[in-house]
Amino acid sequence: MRKPVLALVLGLCAAAATAQVATAPLAKAPAVSASITAALADPARADQAVDDARRQAAAVIAFAGVKPGDTVVDYLPGQGYWTRIFSPLVGPRGRVFALWPSIAAKYAERTLPSLQSRALANVTAEVQPTPFPSVPAPVDLFWTVQNYHDIPPAGIARFNAAVFQALKPGGTYLIVDHADARGALPSAAGGKHRIDPAVVKSQVLAAGFRFVGQSTVLANPADDHSKAVFDPAIRGRTDQFVFKFRRP
Repeated sequence: MRKPVLALVLGLCAAAATAQVATAPLAKAPAVSASITAALADPARADQAVDDARRQAAAVIAFAGVKPGDTVVDYLPGQGYWTRIFSPLVGPRGRVFALWPSIAAKYAERTLPSLQSRALANVTAEVQPTPFPSVPAPVDLFWTVQNYHDIPPAGIARFNAAVFQALKPGGTYLIVDHADARGALPSAAGGKHRIDPAVVKSQVLAAGFRFVGQSTVLANPADDHSKAVFDPAIRGRTDQFVFKFRRP
């Protein structure tokens, strides 16, 4: 009888967590500031501007609340798409840390030199010596896009605790990721590169964060969550959630 009972308990927990996400506040879309518009129009990033509409860059950054003078962590920055927007946006009084953890060093081999060669005066781009993020002083925003699902479940509590420590009181933790089916276990994320939004919310709240709200600008109801994100049938059009948390 143990297995049926355990399955029932897990199902009830997943349903409860999903219900919490479903009833979570949908944040009112903030206006896109002039500083965001100017950063997106920066001629230095003309080569990547073609992706702005697909990524809903203006809306997501406005939702995060990034402004001139902020200090931002762009965690696992890939090709540096967001870093190159944040740099002109936060300006000379701000700072951007584009960080790869030690366990992801191989993913930085090609992209890190390219980003460093741009010599952006307010950007520090580096592979860190540890598997968990660290910064020299608390920051205003910790930002990670389409990466949370890759964090091993065994390390997620330590990861979120490190993010908590990296942020100033009142600082923002923004997570964008590919949504998985309701009740999907985190261990299944590796194959499809997705994660159940309810799981993310419960994990981050357990680290002491307060949930501020969510944005639906990257939602796609036509995505049934069954395919891997790289499947040609859905690639570039996955259902994504945008969660905003705050350190008390």
